[in-house]
Amino acid sequence: MNFHPPFAALALATLLLAGCAKPVPLQSTEFVSVLESNELPTPVETTAKLGALDKVRIEVFGVEELTREVQIDGSGRMSYPFIGSIEVKGQAPADVERLIAQRLSEGYVLNPQVSVNLVDTVSQTIAIEGEVKSPGIYPAAGELTLLRTLALAGGPTQFAEREQVVIFREVGADRYAGVYDLDAVRRGQVADPQIFANDTIVLGDSPRRRTIDQLVTIAPALASPLVILFTRN
Repeated sequence: MNFHPPFAALALATLLLAGCAKPVPLQSTEFVSVLESNELPTPVETTAKLGALDKVRIEVFGVEELTREVQIDGSGRMSYPFIGSIEVKGQAPADVERLIAQRLSEGYVLNPQVSVNLVDTVSQTIAIEGEVKSPGIYPAAGELTLLRTLALAGGPTQFAEREQVVIFREVGADRYAGVYDLDAVRRGQVADPQIFANDTIVLGDSPRRRTIDQLVTIAPALASPLVILFTRN
């Protein structure tokens, strides 16, 4: 993620106004737009797409012997009883449900009700960096929020800066960062933000956090989430 060199200094001058006795609205600059919304924009595509080496659980209601976990091979295909090998790479689980149901209904199962759920993925991931017990890359399977995602990494370490958790997200051609107070989220004062595939969460120090370190080092703590758009020059 690349940022214009003057960005940090200009943003810092603006955001330090938050520390004044009388609050002053944050102002956008040539290089950064401080959004009025307290929520990060949702990615253009939010439906999980299956990819090579992902694993899915397939169930057919009332036909227990057809329940199984299947791994997609490196070419994006998977095999299933009665229907053989099918191409599933790039398809949503709901698309695969319809395909399997159609094939099973051709003389094998009467009115099959099929469910396909992503249980493990290498194609849909999120990155968790900084002061968590197990930083790394994690599968973005199922409905994830900030709290649930941090739990995957073992939660914050003892010395984590919980008041300044940063979520980096790309939406189309735009890059955003949202700054959240983790304790406020836990207390229910701030909604637990949803996390999507390709998001990066930074808690405390990390190389990516350092690119906007001056921006998110704000005193006093944020009263509500701060959402920033990195504008193009």
